[in-house]
This record gives sequence, C-alpha cells and structure tokens, in this order.
Amino acid sequence: MTGRTAFGRVFDVPDGYVNTPSIGIPPAVTADAVAAAVDRWRRGADAPPDFDEAVAASRRGFADLIGVPADRVAIGASASQLLAVVAAGVPDGGKVLAAAGEFTSTTFPFAAQEHRGVTVTEVDLGELARSVPGHDLVVVSVVQSADGAIAALDELREAAREAGTAVVLDVSQAAGWLPLRLDWADWVVCAGYKWLLSPRGSAWLAVHPRALERGVPVAAGWFAGENPWQTLYGMPLRLARGARAFDLSPVWLAHVGAAVSLPYLASLDIAEVRDHCVKLADALLAGLGLPERGSAIVSVDGDAARLEETGVRASFRAGKARFGFHLYNTMDDVERVLSALA
Repeated sequence: MTGRTAFGRVFDVPDGYVNTPSIGIPPAVTADAVAAAVDRWRRGADAPPDFDEAVAASRRGFADLIGVPADRVAIGASASQLLAVVAAGVPDGGKVLAAAGEFTSTTFPFAAQEHRGVTVTEVDLGELARSVPGHDLVVVSVVQSADGAIAALDELREAAREAGTAVVLDVSQAAGWLPLRLDWADWVVCAGYKWLLSPRGSAWLAVHPRALERGVPVAAGWFAGENPWQTLYGMPLRLARGARAFDLSPVWLAHVGAAVSLPYLASLDIAEVRDHCVKLADALLAGLGLPERGSAIVSVDGDAARLEETGVRASFRAGKARFGFHLYNTMDDVERVLSALA
C-alpha cells in the first residue's frame, strides 16, 4: 500500500479499492486525528467538553455540504436512528411513499410504525414524483445504494410542493461527491462512514423549520438539552430549541474524524469532485460496452472470486457487483476492474 495524493490530501488507499459505497477511506490527516484521540483516551487526557468543538465542526461541515444553516442540523450515530425521529412523527394511519428496492435503513423506520396504521408504498424510482399525490410523506435516497441511480429531485420537489407532501432525503450515497442544495427538503439524513470519509458512528439530520414540530425526539438525552452541561440531572424535560432537540449523545471518536473530513470536503469544488468520480465510473461502463449513467456508483454482473483474486475490493448488492469511485480513485483502478471482469 502506498499513499495517493488526491484533491490536496494523502490517502493510504490500496490499489483496486472501489468499495466507497460500503466504507470510505479517510484522508491520512483524519485517521491521524482519530489515532491521536485514541492515544489521549488511553492516557485519560481528555474531559467530555473537549469534544464539543469536534461535534460543532462536523455539524457545520455537513450543513455546508447540503446547503443549509448549521442550526438546522442534529447529530446522531446512524441514518436509521435519526430517521426514527421522523417516523415517530408520522400521524396514525399515515401514508408513506418510497422507491422500490430502497436501502432498508431508509424505509424500515417507517415500516416499523405499522402498529399505528402507517403504510409504506413502494414504486419504481422513475415513478416516484408522479406517485406523490395522496401520500403524507415521501422518503428516498438521492443516490440509490444498490445501483447508483440518481433521483429526479427537481421533479420530486415540484410534485411534493403541489401535493403538500413532506420530503425526506437520504444522502448517504450522495453527499461528498454530488453537488447538493437541499434547503427545501423537510429532512435530510446522512451517515458519515461512506462518501464523507468519517468513522462509523457519525450521522446527521437536517430539519427544515417547518418540520420541527413534526419530529419526535425518541432518543432524547442530556445532549439534546439547550445547554447539555446543565441538563445532566433531574426533571422536567428541557430540550434545546430547533434541530438540536433531536441530538443524540455524540460518539466522540467518530466526530473527531468527521470534524476533519467534512470541512475538508466542504472546502472542495464538489462539481469538480463529481466530474472526477463520474468520469471514472462512466469509463468503466464504456469499457464494458454499457451506456454511461452519470453516477459515481456502478452495478454490473461480476464474479466475486475473480474480483478478489485480482485485488479488486468491491461489494455485492442486489445480485450485482457494485463499484464506487471517489476522490482517491484513478484510471488504474478502472483498468484493474475491467481486467477482472474480462
């Protein structure tokens, strides 16, 4: 393994690593920051408030990446945990619309409300916008986990506006490579360990002001208080105003890493990042004689044993080999995959 320099950072990524949709590789400076925090932990060198700035920095970084003010953003540990806040607020008998084959962490929190009469209806991704009328809420990944298909957000936004339907967007496979301006959505959720190059245990939920009263802080704890260090003991319930009422107590080491990776990603020209990633993904498709798709994720037929033998690190989802191209990938990775698939 040798370090690669890409977009101003060094990445200790192995040749043939195209598995970002499962686990993103952090910049070396991010990994070093987490390692330093682990060393401080083993020596008892930190106090709990020492992590507050890392949490604040990751919150600001996510806000910048999706184009919302930082005070709209709640922190959590996983996408499904944060979506439980939204699902609990769906009214009894509510109707939820989702894309067929959606990643289950996006849909299960809503399906788990079946005991209250909440129903989840699935339609093909291409039919999502025209199916919005008659639903209370629509939930969809901006980029689909299984195959990299990109949702038609402009159509969805207009359809939801006309129908008065709330919109939940999962950007776990989009934020970090796809330019996003999502201040219009009711909720935007993201896990940090994929394209945001952060440790698992970091996740964020952006909440539009009009949606604040529709969420339920099902995991309310001390960190959801207006001043967490004064909300440690005793009743009554005293939650923060705004999105921070939905905060989960932070996974400290995860936010130490996210506080380095997210501001770095937010400082980049994401359109340039998208062009880099899509160029590689489309080159793979072209090499296979398949049409370009304009996504950083490619899903095709492939043999797991052959990929492993040739040093390609990918994943298998929905019966297909899935490849993802991020900052640190090059045409050499494309050629390695093509050789493995030949």
